[in-house]
Amino acid sequence: MKRNEFDAEALPRRNYLDHLRRDGRKYQAAGIQEQVMLSFTTDVYNPLDMSLTRPTIETLIEHGLGVCVLTKGGTRALNDLDLFRPTRDAFASTLTSLDDSFSKKWEKGAALPGDRLAALRRFSEAGIYTWVSLGPTIDCESSLKIVRETHGFVDLYKIGRANYLPITKLTDWRAYTHRMIDLCQSLGVKHYIKKDLQPYLPSGYANVLRQVQHH
Repeated sequence: MKRNEFDAEALPRRNYLDHLRRDGRKYQAAGIQEQVMLSFTTDVYNPLDMSLTRPTIETLIEHGLGVCVLTKGGTRALNDLDLFRPTRDAFASTLTSLDDSFSKKWEKGAALPGDRLAALRRFSEAGIYTWVSLGPTIDCESSLKIVRETHGFVDLYKIGRANYLPITKLTDWRAYTHRMIDLCQSLGVKHYIKKDLQPYLPSGYANVLRQVQHH
């Protein structure tokens, strides 16, 4: 898909909710109750069309499933805060920087960083498990700053790097990985180092992937 087509609109799949209910019944019959991730390939709180978001979450809950939302939509997600359950669900946001001008350059159409932080804080105050995806890490100092300024209302950090950009070859990813680990440990926050940074982990480091993402 060309970039201008991708940015133009959000198109619902034909009979989407019918298919979702059918799949929900299958999962329910199988006794599956884990979280469903919404999502890596799109954003359910995009600025164009959120009409299917709430009924999707309601359908998943109706069929006994948990929900985890990863979004750059910020406070648009607060429309559905009442659906999230502290003992089952999670809310997450992708962050690359706390600087608005940086975000506008690298994250076209995303809610500004402060708006995303406001959403994370509100979900946390409501007792919902929150986490942040740090990636792509375009500026190491920015990612470290995010952890320092948000750890009071973020339960988990998933830490990645930039790929396919000139900065990829210029950044000392080993030093960044070790600095991030030291910071997270000093603050006592849970964290997971993503695949592309795992070669730089200290020997024997416990990098827990399947962390429980609800309270």
